[in-house]
Amino acid sequence: PGIVVRPVGKFRTVQEYNYETLRSNVDVLKLIQLGLTFSDEDGNLPNCGTDRYCVWQFNFREFNIWEDAYASDSIELLRQSGIDFKKNSERGVDSHLFAELLMSSGIVLNENVRWITFHSGYDFGYLLKLVMNRSLPPTQGGFFYLIRMYFPNLYDIKHLMKFCNNLHGGLNRLAEMLEVERFGACHQAGSDS
Repeated sequence: PGIVVRPVGKFRTVQEYNYETLRSNVDVLKLIQLGLTFSDEDGNLPNCGTDRYCVWQFNFREFNIWEDAYASDSIELLRQSGIDFKKNSERGVDSHLFAELLMSSGIVLNENVRWITFHSGYDFGYLLKLVMNRSLPPTQGGFFYLIRMYFPNLYDIKHLMKFCNNLHGGLNRLAEMLEVERFGACHQAGSDS
């Protein structure tokens, strides 16, 4: 839903301000969609018994575009990417049931599962809120403690790009540079995953 809250007050560091921005927004906003892509250790994607690769996009029902807070530019981007908010509210996934199934799936709290992400602070903020069914911790240290507990083997490619001389830009730019083919529409969670 974007960023709708900017914290006020005195912050000792930029990191403290950035975390408070993340926390404040995740706590007041609702998750709209989540994309997951699974692969084996060699990077092979499942085909689910078809001739196409499988990725999963979950559109959640709780977000109500007519009642909930959101950033207009974020919602417009999702609309242009094909997200149907009315359909999601009527037929979307129940986030509480999803959280239960995610926790019982074996992919959370499992150090043998590698989470490969891109610029994923907000993504994992929403995931933590979802699986814990409560607000995020008041400190960045508490947040990272929970991230390490629930997702112990996590790599954020955007962060790792800082250590590679020729890699820069957003997800689409990185995919182009590495000649990775996109499947599906840009800015939809399944395709972005």
